Amino acid sequence: MQPLKTPFGFYSTADEVADGNELTGKQAVITGGAAGIGLETARVLASAGAEVTLAVRRPSAALEVAKRLRHATGNPAIKVRELDLSDLRSVQSFVRAWTGPIHVLINNAGIMAIPELERTPQGFELQFGTNYLGHFALTLGLRRFLAAANGARVVSVSSSGHLFSPVLFDDLGFDFVPYTPIGAYGQSKSATALLSVGITQRWRDDGILSNALNPGAISTGLQKHTGGLKTPVERRKTIEQGASTTVLLAVSSLVDGIGGRYFEDCNEAMQVVKRPTDFTGGYAPYALDAGNAARLWELSEQLIGLR
Repeated sequence: MQPLKTPFGFYSTADEVADGNELTGKQAVITGGAAGIGLETARVLASAGAEVTLAVRRPSAALEVAKRLRHATGNPAIKVRELDLSDLRSVQSFVRAWTGPIHVLINNAGIMAIPELERTPQGFELQFGTNYLGHFALTLGLRRFLAAANGARVVSVSSSGHLFSPVLFDDLGFDFVPYTPIGAYGQSKSATALLSVGITQRWRDDGILSNALNPGAISTGLQKHTGGLKTPVERRKTIEQGASTTVLLAVSSLVDGIGGRYFEDCNEAMQVVKRPTDFTGGYAPYALDAGNAARLWELSEQLIGLR
């Protein structure tokens, strides 16, 4: 099967991808929607008429962001709700307070390359717990609201960093394998891609589909522990370009009926057999493997107390 190609590419912006889409009456939830590519995604979806909820760890700071977004887009339906993905109690509170269908859930928030091994309040390695497990619990908790939309999409923001590590099923918390900041980040982003595979496997009959993406190299607060971007200048993107693949998977008819795949530069990525060193991208087979997705889903249910 040939990878899906679209008219868009590396230099396309989120505005260009969203052009012509009418989202009035649609509800979108964006984790980490008050900064970086999450903020640009929120702006574009709100400009197209969507009701947008910014799910953020620091709602007091996001309130001013939401105010500016309402002014910039002319859309008053932009809300802020507290969500700390590193703490499953916060995820549960968010889910319990939610009402109404969700047409688009964008699992965007993340942390990167934490220098030392840290753990969540529930004891999980911090990057795995925040980037993946918090989003897993959130998505599961919101399932009935996604199903109520009759055609919901869940977008998983992964990374080319997934190429640095598969999911270490026998040592998720680095109790035996030596912890490395980028290895832990890689594991969390491989898990994020597998989440989209699992959602599509299990929930397609509910009308819920999911795809994962690599947004590209964009200079944001995400790189605060890495000393900034290491990607060659010619392979870097603006925030407007970095949000484009997220928006494509969230709203474009070009991906109608498609799930469980991995995109970059607004097109489906090619599978690679080893990690490229020239920043050309691609996805590792372990990140979309159906068996890995099923195993991770069942294990994740155990970790959050559903099994």
